Amino acid sequence: MASRSVYKKRMSELLADANTEPSGAEPSGTEDTIRVEADGRVYVLVGTAHISRESADVVERVIAAEAPDCVCVELDTRRYEALARRGQFESLDLRAVIRNRQLAPLLVNLVLASYQRQLGGALGVLPGSELLAAARAAEARAIPVRLCDRDIRLTLRRAWAALSLRRKAELIAALLHALLEPPQLSEADLRALRQQDVLSRLMGELGEAFPALKLVLIDERDRYLTEQLRRAPGARIVAVVGAGHVAGVRAALESGVRADLAALEVVPPPTRAAQLAGWSIPAMIVLSLLAIGLRHGPAAAGDNVLFWILVTGTPGLIGASLALAHPLTILATFLAAPLTTLSPLIGVGYVAAFVQAYLRPPLVREIQSVTDDVRVPRLWWRNRLLRICLVFLLTTIGTSLGTLFGTAEILRRLF
Repeated sequence: MASRSVYKKRMSELLADANTEPSGAEPSGTEDTIRVEADGRVYVLVGTAHISRESADVVERVIAAEAPDCVCVELDTRRYEALARRGQFESLDLRAVIRNRQLAPLLVNLVLASYQRQLGGALGVLPGSELLAAARAAEARAIPVRLCDRDIRLTLRRAWAALSLRRKAELIAALLHALLEPPQLSEADLRALRQQDVLSRLMGELGEAFPALKLVLIDERDRYLTEQLRRAPGARIVAVVGAGHVAGVRAALESGVRADLAALEVVPPPTRAAQLAGWSIPAMIVLSLLAIGLRHGPAAAGDNVLFWILVTGTPGLIGASLALAHPLTILATFLAAPLTTLSPLIGVGYVAAFVQAYLRPPLVREIQSVTDDVRVPRLWWRNRLLRICLVFLLTTIGTSLGTLFGTAEILRRLF
């Protein structure tokens, strides 16, 4: 809590520093654009705030004035379709998400989307409006549009994989704290955040808190966006990107260093050390049970197996019950917990979430309202999609605590 208060205070100080221009001064709009000449071509970088009405106006003016050969926008196909159709999660294949063990990144995405929408609602503008405006302004002038960002699913998976278990917990806590905090940013604040020096300082502090997260979300995407710009057709390119990417893209263009897109699109597998660590507790438990059986007989081994079933299954059952899961989900959690805790390949939370999604699939209206409902704690129990996430979280937490206690107790009994 103390660290989050420090970050919030620091944010306010930086915004205050940025808003020291004389009263009545009008933004020229030129500070939003940077012109870079590289590779015999001209790149016009338009730095925007993704929840600013002013940014949407700026990109339209720049495209009209520059008449570029191509307009590049910081979007991938999935995000572009979501903006164009305003149906961000309606086409979600939830069961595939759970099968691929991507429910935790989905939850992070929901929180981020909700917070951005919350800020945008306060300012009367939809998130991503400037990116959609850029695409439509280009299409109206028959200018090719290139979607230059990495698939959001790959970005989230790489970011999640880059964090340790403790850092993942800290990130979720920080995101939930930000989600429940009412937005206080005005258009003047957003103009301040678009200034390169202020945003660079903010990104620097983010890097200190979550270095791996900044590497994936900012630095990697700077290189990815830059390489996509180089592959765009024409001699004059307008690139519409978030303000936080302008400095990195400019530096990458001027350096001439090329990026390997294929390498940036791969989700790195767990390291050998992580794999060994994942199997260490299951191996320890199985070997301990065998040792107890050899030392004290089959009856003692049976008693400890029963203890393991109860100590892991019961907290998972309690977690599913607190989430008001379907009765069969609660039963499945209790039965799956003793087995999933002995395998790092799948967690009980994913088993419980899959069963809950199968028995109580979300309704269309619930998926449509999820970014609003996620801000209200009590609606997590009413919205079926959020309840699935709640089932995942509470069963995972409960079973993890049971595993730690059960492991310590079995080792105590052994020695």
